[in-house]
Amino acid sequence: MRRVGNREVALWRAHDGSVLAGPGACPHMGARLEGCDTDGTDVVCRWHGLRLPSEWPGTWAPLPAHDDGVLLWVQVPTSGEEPSSAPRTAPRPPASASFDAVHVRLARCEAQDIIANRLDPWHGAWFHPYAFSHLTVDEDASTDHCLVTDVTFRLSRTWGVPVRAEFTCPDSRTVVMTITDGEGEGSVVETHATPVGHDANGLPLTVMTEATIASSPRPGFTAAQRLSPVLRPLVQRTQARLWDDDLAYAERRFLVRTGRVAT
Repeated sequence: MRRVGNREVALWRAHDGSVLAGPGACPHMGARLEGCDTDGTDVVCRWHGLRLPSEWPGTWAPLPAHDDGVLLWVQVPTSGEEPSSAPRTAPRPPASASFDAVHVRLARCEAQDIIANRLDPWHGAWFHPYAFSHLTVDEDASTDHCLVTDVTFRLSRTWGVPVRAEFTCPDSRTVVMTITDGEGEGSVVETHATPVGHDANGLPLTVMTEATIASSPRPGFTAAQRLSPVLRPLVQRTQARLWDDDLAYAERRFLVRTGRVAT
């Protein structure tokens, strides 16, 4: 069970492993469709055993869902947005030649505040000196649709890896950083911001989902793929440290932007 906006969404898998989705409440008595059994492509309500959508066609309609191998997606009707046949994402390295790690956090701000943080690379080396250095924005190469940077990713206090990276937005709630030159060329970091409602004080809640899909032509990268169960928690720990800082930034931006803090 997940929330998207103010809508509950149930997610389950069919016998063939495909992901399916639908409203999170049973249409008969409103039971929460969490922890339910499944039967073929149906989810079975725990209260009355209704098989959905088979036994309640039309009113309780499935939602489009997609499994891209790293993230699960569900499409809900959104005012002002045209439905799409599949998620809009930037090119990723092939799964057979990459390694992925995902970090998820909840923030008290709007999606635009998280996106604004990611589209402000100038703060990177100053705010995250433990992770970045020598960051510059190539103003000549950048356009209204693509931000181009040169940056060194720190491996230690004295060692780092210089790369060139591009930031693009395949949709209004996603920022993708793609390494275009240097170590890990072709690797991507996707940042997705999903509105999930409001807290008890009326503040907006947004889930930040960051997917790092790393790739490298180096022969040793094959060994890193085999060690993914060991390496994934290390990458997620780095992601968590960065987002400790960046979500504080995004939440503060929301307070200032909406006048909740006088400036």
